[in-house]
Parts: sequence; structure tokens; C-alpha cells
Amino acid sequence: MHESLQKAVTRVLQPLVRLLLRHGVSHAEFSNWAKQAYVDQAATHFGINGKTPTVSRISIVTGINRKEVKRIHELPDSVDTGLSKHNRAVRVVTGWLQDAEYCDSRRRPRVLKYGDHDDSFNLLVKRYGGDVPARAMLDELTRVGTVSNDDGRVKLLHKGYVPHHSESALLDIFSVSATDLLNTLEHNLTHTQARHLQMSVAYDKVTTEGLQHFKALSSEQAMGLLRTLDSELSPYDADANPDVQGDGAHRVGLGVYFIHENSRGSRSDD
Repeated sequence: MHESLQKAVTRVLQPLVRLLLRHGVSHAEFSNWAKQAYVDQAATHFGINGKTPTVSRISIVTGINRKEVKRIHELPDSVDTGLSKHNRAVRVVTGWLQDAEYCDSRRRPRVLKYGDHDDSFNLLVKRYGGDVPARAMLDELTRVGTVSNDDGRVKLLHKGYVPHHSESALLDIFSVSATDLLNTLEHNLTHTQARHLQMSVAYDKVTTEGLQHFKALSSEQAMGLLRTLDSELSPYDADANPDVQGDGAHRVGLGVYFIHENSRGSRSDD
């Protein structure tokens, strides 16, 4: 069992290590980050009978000495990664794509006017962005390259929130998407009777022509699916609909991602 786990985790770490190496992160620095994750997860999930685990308990579970556990516990809280800002930006862009009031007769997002409180972009942000000022949202979407602003005429440049011009925003998306996927996989390994949805389709030796065809097809169909799911899920969200009735507060969604790597011995692809 331990050998299988080692092989699986080593494979999972490979793309993460590539990212770290590209950003100049050493093994020693990553090791310190891993210690923090160990202590955090032990403190959150490995108490006994629902009680918060002691420093000694965390030390036993993680194998990290008590002095180091105490030091990590005393570190200041992590700096906000901007995830809340990211989530609001996603809601605004999704509303722009979904809401008929902000689309033309062919369901394409209209160019919106920014300015007074009654202008279309300002109303869009008020409807889907919560308490974020329209100016702040416009500045953020412009900064990351999602919209263009030509003298108050705001145009959506992509079919979703795609922060091409901001590495920090891309890293926020990376952390959320990777964590969501790993949480689902870990849940399915430990809850065999109540598994979450986990499906994929992939072939090992697809031609370059097939790659290009499938990439375009999957992008089109995935966007259609996500738009349908968004319209079904958003009415139950208290942020999008403050007057919604019901109990609980759950983070719920579905992620879609494209799979591509060169098979060993295959022809080189672009």
C-alpha cells in the first residue's frame, strides 16, 4: 500500500515541481511550505472526538517535532490570495455571458457602457459583483486582460474570466482548481460508498489532426455545459441571490479541464 501511495504522490508532484522550478523555488523552501500544510491539515482534520488536537497530538501525527509545530502555529495567518476578488470577477463575467439583458439577439455579450450608476456595466457589477464598486471591477478586469475599455465602452475579450495578463490571478486559479480536483480524488479514496463525480476521457496516441479537432470540440461543448450548469446553480447561491431561501452554506460546482501530453515516441506537436 505504501509503495503504491508513494508512486501515486510522486506522479502528482511532478507538474507541481515543474512549476516550482520555473519560479526558482528550492527543495528546502518547498519543504518548509509542506511542513505548514502538514501542521494545518493535522490541526483541522485529525483531532480526537471532534476536539482540536494539541501540539503533542499534531507532532505525533505529522512526525514534526513539538518545537517546530509550535513555531508554525505561531506564524501569522496567510496573506489573502485575492480569491474573493477572483470569485466576484468570475460572477460578473458569467452574468455578462448568461444574462439576456447584457447579450445581443445571438447570445453574444454586448459592449457595455461605463460611467453613471445607471449605465449598463455599472448595473452588471451591482447585480453580480456584490458590494464591489464598478470602477474597481473595471480596473481589475482590464488589468488581467479580460476586458478592454475604450472611452467608457467596455468589451469582453474572452468567453469567461481568463486573466492572461496577471500571473498572480492565474496562480489563484491554479490553486483553486488543483485543490478542488485533489479534494475530490481524496474524498473518493476514503468514501467508497458516497463518491463524488469523477470522470474523464483520454486516448494515448491521438494524431495532431485529432488533437486540434478534439480541442475545439471539447472547448465548445464544455462551455455550453458550464453555462447550463451555471444557470441552474446560481439561483441557489446566497451571494448571487441574497433573498434565496434554504439552510446551509456549501461550496458546490463542477470543473472541466483539457488533457494533453506527448506520448513517448510520438511525433512532436505544437
